[in-house]
Amino acid sequence: MSSLITLTSSDGFQLPAYVAQPTGTPRGALVIVQEIFGVNSHIRAVADGYAADGFLAIAPALFERVSPGFETGYTPEEIAASRELMAKVSIDDALKDVAACIDSVKSAGRVGIVGYCWGGTVAWLAATRLAGLACAVPYYGGQMGKYSNETPRCPVMGHFGEHDTMPAPDQIRALVDIHPSVSAYFYSAGHGFNCDQRGSFDAAASALARERTLAFLTEQVG
Repeated sequence: MSSLITLTSSDGFQLPAYVAQPTGTPRGALVIVQEIFGVNSHIRAVADGYAADGFLAIAPALFERVSPGFETGYTPEEIAASRELMAKVSIDDALKDVAACIDSVKSAGRVGIVGYCWGGTVAWLAATRLAGLACAVPYYGGQMGKYSNETPRCPVMGHFGEHDTMPAPDQIRALVDIHPSVSAYFYSAGHGFNCDQRGSFDAAASALARERTLAFLTEQVG
């Protein structure tokens, strides 16, 4: 079962979030952080999938502060427009909104965070800057290398494409050299390999990354 709720961040800003409920008592909760394309059909499907696995999943609309109601697809024009919006989003504001998510679902148990693309960077920074997380799973966070000197407060598992350029594999390997407790897996794939609506989708890499993620979430969240 899914629904839209309204969250209120610490600065009073209100934003919508998509919530997918599991059948029965949740194993715990997951914050699902969007790509630059908003909480679109793909991100909702990701949340639904984790709910089917027993987690309470919540996906906040983190572009709401700059473009209310924004969601889009993956044409070159849509990608360009999404990148323009991304440049306008304050990471500090995004983390305030993620913190509101964590607070809203903590009654379900331990809380993890899973983020994709831009959301992968947000997931990494949530792990380094926010309290209340049991673990973090960033997928191909393009700017993670920029924040490699920040130390995570919780266990982190990341998934990355060997053929990606943002982040480049060497950037992530350098991050792991600084933080050897971080588990990083690399796949013979490019950026966005988890999204089955993009041309870069790689079914084998996506399936293996999800299998590893579920095992990690089971260990860290419940």
